[in-house]
Amino acid sequence: QVQLMESGGGSVQAGGTLKLSCVVSGIDYLPNHMAWFRQGPGKEREGVATIVSGGLNTIYTDAVKGRFTISQDHGKNTMYLQMNMLKSEDTAMYYCAAGDSIQSWNTSSDYTYWGRGTQVTVSS
Repeated sequence: QVQLMESGGGSVQAGGTLKLSCVVSGIDYLPNHMAWFRQGPGKEREGVATIVSGGLNTIYTDAVKGRFTISQDHGKNTMYLQMNMLKSEDTAMYYCAAGDSIQSWNTSSDYTYWGRGTQVTVSS
């Protein structure tokens, strides 16, 4: 059974940094399609970034381009999200997602596996 577990969230001031981790267990490889989603207070869940085919392709939502970096460590079966220059609007619960067949990277219903989330709070 595939399980995803996020960690690394916390409370920081605007301009600060955090690095989120998502450990994949139940299989000894990283799924082909993995992504980070977030859901802020009163907002819909949105795609933040995706990494495909072992890191050959990455996509970011416009709001985080140049500030966030998605990566993987296959030896640790872990995906990361390095978040720099954090803004108050980045405040949200961040979720790790994975799937085998994705039609649209930022459509949450396309993903099969989800973590429980880690909270990121940015104060201005």
